[in-house]
Amino acid sequence: MTYNDTFIKACRREQVDCLPVWYMRQAGRYDPDYRKIKEKYSLLEICKQPELAAEITMMPVNKLGVDAAILYSDIMNPVASLGIDFDIVKNIGPVIHTPIRSEQDVQRLRPIDVDKDLSHIIQTIQILHKQLKVPLISFAGAPFTIASYLIEGKPSKSYILTKQMMYSEPKVWFALMDKLGDMVITYLKSHIAAGAKAVQLFDSWVGALSPRDFETYVLPTITRIFEELTELKEPKIYFPGVSSGELLPYLKGLQADVIGLDWRIPIQEGRRRLGDRFAVQGNLDPYVLMAPQSVIERQAKEVIDQGIQHSGYIFNLGHGLFPEASLEKLKDLTAYIHEYSRSVLSEQSRKSGV
Repeated sequence: MTYNDTFIKACRREQVDCLPVWYMRQAGRYDPDYRKIKEKYSLLEICKQPELAAEITMMPVNKLGVDAAILYSDIMNPVASLGIDFDIVKNIGPVIHTPIRSEQDVQRLRPIDVDKDLSHIIQTIQILHKQLKVPLISFAGAPFTIASYLIEGKPSKSYILTKQMMYSEPKVWFALMDKLGDMVITYLKSHIAAGAKAVQLFDSWVGALSPRDFETYVLPTITRIFEELTELKEPKIYFPGVSSGELLPYLKGLQADVIGLDWRIPIQEGRRRLGDRFAVQGNLDPYVLMAPQSVIERQAKEVIDQGIQHSGYIFNLGHGLFPEASLEKLKDLTAYIHEYSRSVLSEQSRKSGV
């Protein structure tokens, strides 16, 4: 099997024969084989076993036929290297044993040490670099999203304590942003050095902020992260999470290659707000996957028809897969995306005489 670089070409807005597709959380609980593994090991235990983590990373590539693999890991993994004690609790998410609430708490955070604390992640990437025939995407959690867990102590819907720190103690907030920004930069650079072919910054919950607050309290750190990564040739993706459509105009200056869109904004409108500066990724509503296959394909077609109008489009969901999703429906959807987009692109080439 030859190496499939369709995803990389789309990230760079180059011509492709069919649209690349991968799914956020594609190595996960919708897969019965993965659920069997989770009966024996927790997520964090799996991450510390490079061979097993690599096997799980490759499952959706082999089963679904997607055009990229995403590293089996968790956005909280690098946080442990800072000296944060946490667990990932079933049906809750990250739970921080001693939340960050003061300047002293921020000052106690150590610089990340990938070699000492996260060598298992690097080993997983090195295994995948040797075995995969599609690009490996590695990732990190963005500073706001990580900070919301560290400050609240667990997932939140209101982000009261997080916003309280932003508004009341901006010095502490920016000190935390600086430390988390440094963590992300070091972490992602180490992933690319180990063999990752692209990186994605997940800012899952930053859509909870107003555009003004995003611009003031978060964007400077996001900008610095991508500026520090510009020396690397690998594509860089920023996903500003759910309900982030109003933030898109503020991303025009980012040194990123791809912006992920959630399902609440049409792709054409997303491109317009971004100034048509980036490739885009998205944005089927994940829960459409609960519908009959005919409905899934009809909605996927609508997304494709928007995305395919310009170069630089990657099919994905508007957020991550969920446990109730059907592996068979995903497999059929992937085949449909490839088949339909190939026919459209072929017709476009015929009409243009290419």
